[in-house]
Amino acid sequence: MAVDDARATELTKRVQDRENWIRESWVKAMEARIVRTNLEKCYRVEGVNHYENCKHLADRYTEMLRENKVKGYKQIDV
Repeated sequence: MAVDDARATELTKRVQDRENWIRESWVKAMEARIVRTNLEKCYRVEGVNHYENCKHLADRYTEMLRENKVKGYKQIDV
């Protein structure tokens, strides 16, 4: 009986960890989407000066694209 309870709590913890991992991954992806939207607004507002005035957003968006990809909870080590 105690073994079943231990397995059930372990399974519950594993499922909770998986949901947290996926949730955090999606939050990071949505942050990148917000930065992209702000970058688009900046391009429209600044016009020809967008290269100078929107560079910080473009750099941040590029960095976020590299780092904030939606990933599954299973990782394969190669």
